[in-house]
Amino acid sequence: MPEPLLLGLGLRASYVLRLGEVRAVDGVDIEVPREAIVGLAGESGCGKSTLVNVLLANIRPPLRVKAGKILLDGVNLLQMSREEIRKKVWGVKVSYVPQSALNALNPTKRIIELVKDAITQHTPATDWEVVSMTKRRLEELNLPTDSIHKYPHELSGGMRQRVIIAISTLLNPRLLVVDEPTSALDVSTQKQVLKMMLDMKRNRIIDSILFVTHELPLLRQVATHVYIMYAGKIVEYGPADHIFQNPLHPYTKALMYSVMTPEPEARERGFATIPGEPPSLIMPPQGCRFHPRCPYVMDICRRSEPRLAPVGEGRGVACFLHHSEVAG
Repeated sequence: MPEPLLLGLGLRASYVLRLGEVRAVDGVDIEVPREAIVGLAGESGCGKSTLVNVLLANIRPPLRVKAGKILLDGVNLLQMSREEIRKKVWGVKVSYVPQSALNALNPTKRIIELVKDAITQHTPATDWEVVSMTKRRLEELNLPTDSIHKYPHELSGGMRQRVIIAISTLLNPRLLVVDEPTSALDVSTQKQVLKMMLDMKRNRIIDSILFVTHELPLLRQVATHVYIMYAGKIVEYGPADHIFQNPLHPYTKALMYSVMTPEPEARERGFATIPGEPPSLIMPPQGCRFHPRCPYVMDICRRSEPRLAPVGEGRGVACFLHHSEVAG
């Protein structure tokens, strides 16, 4: 098997607070293969955004990495200084569009001024070169080039999001990481954002995408691989078509059934909310962390924590329903 573009092994990271230690990432293995679109899905508060920050080595107090390894193109990011990562990794090898990107733009600066600030941190470039580079990228993605001379408030939410994603890849990073890129957008604008990201991959502007969301129907449209996260842990992973056709973990099923979609099978299975609420990551429940909300809970689920075990080629699940020592 070829070496994955990004590989996280045994990752443990916590927020150390006065109230206690919030174990937001608790023993996670994850990989982003080359030329893949990997989806990371789960409810709000399950640890997705923290995991992304850990994978990008964007570690700031009170967040601390307790254990693990992060390999990008075979290089361990946790062995690099923050300054090395800022100059050699962020924006160059990996580009990150955070969840709050739409609100992070300085309203007093035109888009091109923001681009200049970002580009000149990594490479010397004249104003003319930055403008030329930015316009060329927007043209490649069928976006209006005059948008770079406007202030953020002069662009619609959807246009701002597409422009942000487009200019974040000006230095042709290998990996694009997007955290909830379509939240607060209407359905037609969501499709435009997804199409643009697919075009960027198709045109070799980027190699792979890590797409973070709580909306599984979006991943169904674009992802090649999917990881499901709950309470700081990965509970299921595998090829996207296998996950969506035959979800194994009760939490994955609950996520799928809690979203209304136009597919005929969705109408047949019905709609249901997930009972209860996510557990505290300071004092998670004993055993399986999903057991207080699980309709299939067994005694062993309350006593022991299921391991994330392989259940076929490229697929794994952390559930006693699918462990041979229990199910057999």
